[in-house]
Amino acid sequence: MPGIDECLLEAMALPGARGAALVDWSSGLALGTAGESPVGDHETTAAETAELARAAAEYESFASAAPGDDTAGPPVEDLIVTTRSGYHVLRFVDTSFDSSVFLHLWLDRTEGNLALARHRLRTLAEGLVLR
Repeated sequence: MPGIDECLLEAMALPGARGAALVDWSSGLALGTAGESPVGDHETTAAETAELARAAAEYESFASAAPGDDTAGPPVEDLIVTTRSGYHVLRFVDTSFDSSVFLHLWLDRTEGNLALARHRLRTLAEGLVLR
């Protein structure tokens, strides 16, 4: 089971990966980073993506579970933001504590494979060990 650094290095091995981070969306802090940041500063990127993740996780329109769904963790699995030059994939990580972390992967639009990135981030999030 990979830790934070190993997880981010595996995410960076994806085609078109420009940057990756594990972010706590309740505080906006990056718990780990790899590669580049879209704005040149990983902490700024972490704070900005945390706002987006927090909104998706807390707004009733996105957070409402299906009837009978008692699954623990955030109801949102992932978010995808498409820009002219890339994709930002935010994958929520289910943890034994408050589940307020997510993986953020920034992909180059011409080289990245969005379907592969979503699949791989899901696998990484499921196997991530937070110490």
